[in-house]
Amino acid sequence: MEFLSYGFVQRALVAGVLVGLLCGVLSFFVVLRRLSFIGVGISHSAFGGVALGVLTGLDPFALAAVVCTLVAWAIGWISRRGRLHEDAAIGILFSSVMAMGVALLSLARDYQMDLFGYLFGNILAVAPRDLWLLAAAAAGVLGIVAVLFKALLFMAFDEEVARASGLPVEALHYLLLTCLAIAVVAAMRVVGIVLVEALLVIPAATGLQLARGYWSMLAVSVVSAICSAIGGLYLSYAFNVAAGAMIILVASGFFFTALLTRRWGARQICG
Repeated sequence: MEFLSYGFVQRALVAGVLVGLLCGVLSFFVVLRRLSFIGVGISHSAFGGVALGVLTGLDPFALAAVVCTLVAWAIGWISRRGRLHEDAAIGILFSSVMAMGVALLSLARDYQMDLFGYLFGNILAVAPRDLWLLAAAAAGVLGIVAVLFKALLFMAFDEEVARASGLPVEALHYLLLTCLAIAVVAAMRVVGIVLVEALLVIPAATGLQLARGYWSMLAVSVVSAICSAIGGLYLSYAFNVAAGAMIILVASGFFFTALLTRRWGARQICG
């Protein structure tokens, strides 16, 4: 285990575990509420915030967090108040903000930022400051989810009954969207804008194949997300390939293994 002796690898492992824990928990609600496409919309919107940061000279991550949150709220507002389906609202907003990002970068002719790092992540470049910000984001989001877990779960299973029971469904919906926006920006350094939505869907989809209840689904989601981060990081070191891509490939491997295991188990029972 020589590679664990390097400081940047140790920081990468801690970052991977934090992102896995954060995305594994939120993935549970994303899959239950069928919000998978929202992860795509919010994550791609981060590109607009990063480009705005480049043009203005401000922190790209801070502006990405603001833009992602505003886009998440706009998706929620348009889909609930307008006459558009949620998928249409997401498609309009993320393509508009992505286009804004490209336009802004074309104006900043002398920029020398690592666009590849923002788009596909670079977990090995995580600095101590990034780690503290990631830990603060994870603690804040997971604290909110822990306090409101029962209400969020009730809303995920039946929103109309939850509303009739007196739960503030609208406020909870926007709060969940805000948590997703924070998670996207927090995970951006690890797996990048393009791949982060996969970590918000695949872990819980894996849990759905194996679990018999929501607690076991949540547990499988979190464990598979953390194992994907650790396994992807090790395979990245062993084969010298991009860490973000390997993390997603390991997560995909867990999902397809779970899918095949479920189908094989069903055949054994029927057969």
